[in-house]
Amino acid sequence: MLEFRLMKSRLLVSALVLAAIALAAQSTNDVEITAEPHHHLLLENQQVRVWLAEVAPNDATLMHRHNHDYVFVSLGDTNVQNEVEGKAPAILKMQDGETRFAPGGFAHIARNQASTPFRAIAVELMQDEAAHKTPPPKWDEDRGLHVFTGGTQDIIFVKDGVRVAETELQPGATIPSHHHTGPHLLVAVSDLEIRSDVEGKGPMPGHFKSGEVKWLPGGYTHTLTNTGKQEAKFVTLEFH
Repeated sequence: MLEFRLMKSRLLVSALVLAAIALAAQSTNDVEITAEPHHHLLLENQQVRVWLAEVAPNDATLMHRHNHDYVFVSLGDTNVQNEVEGKAPAILKMQDGETRFAPGGFAHIARNQASTPFRAIAVELMQDEAAHKTPPPKWDEDRGLHVFTGGTQDIIFVKDGVRVAETELQPGATIPSHHHTGPHLLVAVSDLEIRSDVEGKGPMPGHFKSGEVKWLPGGYTHTLTNTGKQEAKFVTLEFH
């Protein structure tokens, strides 16, 4: 009888150990974004780490972890099932150029439900911890729509001290003269043919494919003109 109880106790302990091992394996069954094969690194500096995410129709990413807050920009319309670890799946539908913010500290799978490829730019904010501890300087304007001849510029939100705006420019339209005190990141939503006329310098043409990004230093005043034959759409993230 004693031997039977000892055997039963050992079996119970073994079952608990196996369950603990299985739970630990499940909780670590995700990869860092740096090891997720659908994410391609485009740019990295002290302020940002920028990824192009591409998922074919009916395909899905691995379960991957976002440790930093990030801004993501849809390239084309999307229909993605977002499977966040520990939560019920949710459908995420976005329009071309739609831009959102997501706080870090989670893992998920992005499953493309559409018949077209899913493409998006994810901009990790590498100074998010410092922004959480010490509030960044405030912007003179943190929300607002600016309308000018042939275009609009919509400041949509400020997160972690980063100001995010969406711009649309018809062919030939120009953003009036404005100053960039700090650096900013440009994300091309459409193909872009643009010209930057910087004070004190000659005109500087620029050509970008949809999904390309460019980090631009601050300290200059300029106008920006759409020299192409189609509407120009881009998103900017401005830093102090």
